[in-house]
Amino acid sequence: MRTRGSDNLYDLVSDRAIAGKPLILTSNRAPKDWYPLFPNPVVAESLLDRLINTSHQILMDGPSYRPRKRPGPPAKKTT
Repeated sequence: MRTRGSDNLYDLVSDRAIAGKPLILTSNRAPKDWYPLFPNPVVAESLLDRLINTSHQILMDGPSYRPRKRPGPPAKKTT
C-alpha cells in the first residue's frame, strides 16, 4: 500500500471511531499480517490498535463458497 492510501484508510477508520460510527471490515489476512502492508509502521500500529481493540471479530473458517458459485463450462447444444 502506498503512503497516501494508508493515510486515507487511517483517516477513515479514525473519523468513524471518533464519531462512534460502525465499520464493517473484511479481510482474508490475520491482523498480524497487515503490518508489512503499510509503509509507515506508526500508522499501521495506530490503525490496527483502533480496529482490533474495539472490534467484534468473527472468524469464518471452512470451505469457500466460491467454487460452488463458479460458472461451469458452457452447456453443449443438442439438436
